[in-house]
Amino acid sequence: DGGWPTLRQDVDTPADLRAARLLGLGTHTAALWTAPHYPGVMPNQGTVASFDPQDRSGTVLLDDGRQVAFDAPAFDASGLRLLRLGQRVRLEWRAGHISALNLITM
Repeated sequence: DGGWPTLRQDVDTPADLRAARLLGLGTHTAALWTAPHYPGVMPNQGTVASFDPQDRSGTVLLDDGRQVAFDAPAFDASGLRLLRLGQRVRLEWRAGHISALNLITM
């Protein structure tokens, strides 16, 4: 086996995640399940809906129309200096909250 760890359940779809939940989830996968969105579905992109440069927090509009807040530590983790309204960002999640956001580059 070359010393590589094995997976108990491959997770490629929300249905796979539901099946894996029955086996028991690891820390990172469990965070997907408890996100403030559809269980088992973590949006990885959104559009900046608001941003306060003074307190470095704001909201992101998800593609399904919901707004999710991010705080100063999430903005600080991005390494950015400013966000503009309407800007598309890639979202990183931890424990059901945005932990960082980054500009989408091609």
